[in-house]
Amino acid sequence: MARRYDCNDATDRTTGLREAASAVRRGELVVLPTDTVYGIGADAFSSEGVADLLDAKGRGRNMPTPVLIGSPNTLHGLVTDFSEQAWELVDAFWPGALTLVAKHQPSLQWDLGDTRGTVAVRMPLHPVAIELLTEVGPMAVSSANLTGHPSPEDCDAAQGMLGDSVSVYLDGGPTPGIVPSSIVDVTGRIPVLLRAGALSVEDLRKVVPDLEVAN
Repeated sequence: MARRYDCNDATDRTTGLREAASAVRRGELVVLPTDTVYGIGADAFSSEGVADLLDAKGRGRNMPTPVLIGSPNTLHGLVTDFSEQAWELVDAFWPGALTLVAKHQPSLQWDLGDTRGTVAVRMPLHPVAIELLTEVGPMAVSSANLTGHPSPEDCDAAQGMLGDSVSVYLDGGPTPGIVPSSIVDVTGRIPVLLRAGALSVEDLRKVVPDLEVAN
């Protein structure tokens, strides 16, 4: 039976974060608010947890799960060949609605789907998300919806779709909006915008003027 906690209540928030952290460590799924939409998450290093996440969404391995982190410092253990321009993007826009696609450390024991040696990573601008990520470490997180359905802006919508496939729901109230994060590929010499979202090309080029836009 799924448990739900009101993170706008101090006591419930403390209990909810503790229960969510315990669930993640057991390889179970949790739903958490972010600065874009609600996400469904699992321990990034739990292959079973990530597989359960994809199953809960009805999503295939061909659409690998992004990773959320609670601090930019976590990147040092996750990515390799991270350019100076990539760090400049991190400094300018994290925490926030910028996802970076980078080469992951080849030694990492994780299975996020068919990633071809890369990882899409972001630090969200939401206190509940950051607190959970700081406690448990990197999490595989995708929007908390069934594939093909709208991304949820509140906990009711997420729970209505995912039900008891999730152990803990952290209800932080409505999220700021459904505009997704912008995605920039930093695996090459020149950063490439793969998806324009909350950050425009103009916003990003103020930091990396030679940013290219994918066709």
